[in-house]
Amino acid sequence: MSSEFLNADELAEVTGRKHIASQREWLDKNGWTYVVNAAGKPIVGRWYARMQLAGVKPSASGDGAQSSWQPDFSALG
Repeated sequence: MSSEFLNADELAEVTGRKHIASQREWLDKNGWTYVVNAAGKPIVGRWYARMQLAGVKPSASGDGAQSSWQPDFSALG
């Protein structure tokens, strides 16, 4: 079973950086939301990362990403 958070290797792969300060810099620059633990390490939620990588922008207002996204059926013949 996977953790709720990205592990160190996954975070390094996403950011392309191994050093904590560089990871935080990348996350800030790319607009990713994260929390910092007591050791100063950025903690990124697994579901949040999946949505970011899929291009879905989660809503901070609590109404959920699904409510703001609508499928575009116009391309279907």
